[in-house]
Amino acid sequence: MAQDVQITLGPDEIGENQPWTITITVNNDRLKNYENFPEIEGFKKRGTSTQSQTSIVNGQVSSSQSIIMTYLPTRQGTFTVPAFKLKVNDQIYSVNGKKIKVGPAVQAQPDPFRSFFDRDPMQDFFGRSETEFVDIKEDALLALTTNKDEVYVGEGFNTTLAFLVADNNRASMQFHNLGPQLAEILKKLRPTNCWEENFNIENVDGEHIEINGKGYTQYKIYQGTFYPLNTKPVEFPSVGLQMIKFKIAKNPSFFGQNRQEDFKTFYSKPKTVKVKELPQHPLRDAVAVGDYRLDEKISTIDLLTGQSAAYEFRIFGEGNISAIEKPIVQKDGAFDFYEPNVKQSINRENNRVAGTKTFSYFIVPKEPGNYNLGQYVQWVYFNTSKKKYDTLRASYMLRVKGESQQNQFIESTDAGSFYDRADSVANTLQATAPTNWFKIGFNVFIVLMLAAAAYLLLKR
Repeated sequence: MAQDVQITLGPDEIGENQPWTITITVNNDRLKNYENFPEIEGFKKRGTSTQSQTSIVNGQVSSSQSIIMTYLPTRQGTFTVPAFKLKVNDQIYSVNGKKIKVGPAVQAQPDPFRSFFDRDPMQDFFGRSETEFVDIKEDALLALTTNKDEVYVGEGFNTTLAFLVADNNRASMQFHNLGPQLAEILKKLRPTNCWEENFNIENVDGEHIEINGKGYTQYKIYQGTFYPLNTKPVEFPSVGLQMIKFKIAKNPSFFGQNRQEDFKTFYSKPKTVKVKELPQHPLRDAVAVGDYRLDEKISTIDLLTGQSAAYEFRIFGEGNISAIEKPIVQKDGAFDFYEPNVKQSINRENNRVAGTKTFSYFIVPKEPGNYNLGQYVQWVYFNTSKKKYDTLRASYMLRVKGESQQNQFIESTDAGSFYDRADSVANTLQATAPTNWFKIGFNVFIVLMLAAAAYLLLKR
C-alpha cells in the first residue's frame, strides 16, 4: 500500500456563519506529523479535528486518516488564500491559493434525506427529547518540570512544559490555538535573570513515558535550557493552557450527535529553582560553567623565529557555549599572539545543550628554544561534574630555531635620521624654523596704514 497524501481546500463561497476548512488526508498510511497550516486574512483558526476510515473491498484493505483545520470568518468580503506549503509526514507539499467570498449569514435549509438519517428511530417511537451531554472526568495535566532543583550561577538546567495524558484517560481532548497560547505563556514563563537556549519545538508529537509506575503520553509544547546570571532564585509562575474537551452524549444514538465541544483550561504548578554562588576564586565572576574538554591543533611544532604558525584551541562539551570567553594568553618576549578568530556551534537535543567554540590563533616566535605552550595558553572554568574550578591547558611542546628577533624589533622602532646627525652638530640650542621676513614686513605695513587713517580722521 503506497502512501497517498491529499490536501483539500474548502468551497469558494460561504456564509458569514459557516466554517471553512483545509483537510489533509493520508491514504494507506499513518498521519505521523504535520505543520504550517496558514494564517488567512479575514479568518481565525477554530482548531483541528481528526477522522479515520478503514474499508475492505474484495479482500483489499484500504485506510485513510485526516486532520481538518477549521477557520471561521471574521467579516464579510472576498479574501485570498495565498499559495502555501504544508509539511506532512516529513515531506513538503505545495498548495495553490484561491479566493473565498464570504457573504451574509446563511439560513440552514432542511434536507429531507439528511434529516432522515439525523433522526433516531427510537426517539420517533418513544418521543423526541433533547440530547443530554455529560462531562467525562479527564486524567490529564499540564506540567512544568526541571531536571535540577538547585544550580550554581551559570549552570544550566533543562525546563519542559508538557501536556500529559494518562493511559487510562477516557475523556476526548485536542489542542486549541496552540501557537498564540504558547506565545502568551512564554511571556509569563521566561525568567528575566537567565540566558535561554530554546529547543524550538515545531511538531507536538506524543511520547510514552512512565511517572511513578503510571503510563502517560507526553506532548512537549516547550523546552529550553536556562543559565542563571545571578544568585536570584529562578521562579516559574503557574500558567494555563486551554484545551478543547468533548462532552459525551448520556444516551448515545446511532444516528444523532454523540459528543459536544467544550473548553477546559489546565494549569501548571509554580516552580522555583535555587541558585547558589560559585566558590571563591579570583576569576569567579568571569569563568564559564559547565563540563568541558579541550581539542587542539597546530600546524607544526618545529617553528622558525619570525615565521607564524596556526594554532586552534577548541573547547567542547555541555554548557552555555555562547558565554565562553577566549583563553588567557601569557605574553612575554618569546612569542607574539595575534587576536584569535572565533567560531562556535551549538546543538540542542536529548534534553541537553552542547557544542564547540574554537579560537584560532597565529603565533610568531621571537626567541629560539624549547617551550611548553601550556605555560602560555590556558582556560579556567568551573567544572560542574567535579564541583570545582578546572583549567584546560595547551599540551604542545614547541621547538623554535633561528636567530633572536629582539634586535630586529629595536631596529623596526628606530626613529630615523634625526639621531644619526647627533655626532655632527653643535651641542647648543638653535631655532629649527627659518625667520619669515615677508610676514614681519607685511604686519608693519598694516600698522602704518591704520595709524595714517586715524591721523586723517582726527585732523578733520
